[in-house]
Amino acid sequence: MPELPEVETTRRGIAPWLEGRCIEQLQVRQPRLRWPVPTDLSERVKGLLIAPLQRRAKYLLMPLLQADGQDAGWGLIWHLGMSGSLRLVPASEAWKKHDHIELQLTALPGDVEPPLRLRYHDPRRFGALLDYQGQATSHPLLLKLGPEPLDAAFTAEGLYQASRGRKMPVKLFIMDNAQVVGVGNIYANEALFKAGIDPRRPAGQVSLARYQKLAVIIREVLAAAIAQGGTTLRDFVGGDGQPGYFAQQLDVYGRAGQACKTCGRTLKEVRLGQRSSVFCSHCQR
Repeated sequence: MPELPEVETTRRGIAPWLEGRCIEQLQVRQPRLRWPVPTDLSERVKGLLIAPLQRRAKYLLMPLLQADGQDAGWGLIWHLGMSGSLRLVPASEAWKKHDHIELQLTALPGDVEPPLRLRYHDPRRFGALLDYQGQATSHPLLLKLGPEPLDAAFTAEGLYQASRGRKMPVKLFIMDNAQVVGVGNIYANEALFKAGIDPRRPAGQVSLARYQKLAVIIREVLAAAIAQGGTTLRDFVGGDGQPGYFAQQLDVYGRAGQACKTCGRTLKEVRLGQRSSVFCSHCQR
């Protein structure tokens, strides 16, 4: 499943090709995604300009401008779901079986090549294309999200205070979007390993000192993944159509039964919140 680094990698990859361009047409071939694509969306976006792309958690935000450059007062929300990807393709490229939406753009002055088209591909159809009015952060999907892990608002002290009295496993606690956004299953596994914290430990039993270490590592793990293009998953590709490369650096995720890279003991696997959790019982306490 694309996580925060994959969405951020996608944003950075497609932004230079979209920002400032006028939407010529929005073609929806399959509107039945996780939530139905609004029926009037194709007509409403026609002729609007794309403002600088943003990201909130795993949601890609596309604010829109009027033809004169003024704020249109609304925008688009893309969500990649379990297997979705946004790819830049030439107009001549044939639609693939699971290509559901295409954004056609007009050329900018000075363009040598025809503008690429943005195509949404999603075999499982758990993603979405929705719209928001006013501020994107007021949309119900974004309204109650916690701080971004790479922003100053994310602090170890905040995690520590919110965790007091909580019996849920610390792994599920840091994956809770109300506490911090974007720490999905892969990166929760990796961060807890590097911090030496057993993912099964109750969140309320983790000390402030350990949360201070964990918060730093969460930032480092996510920043490294973004820098390397996200995690190589079977279904994930970035905006250039290429897979990410962070999987080469994974210490525990997907390595159950293999040797711990630190101590050599066999990595164990348990299910927490119906998700695979791989850890070293010797290195993580």
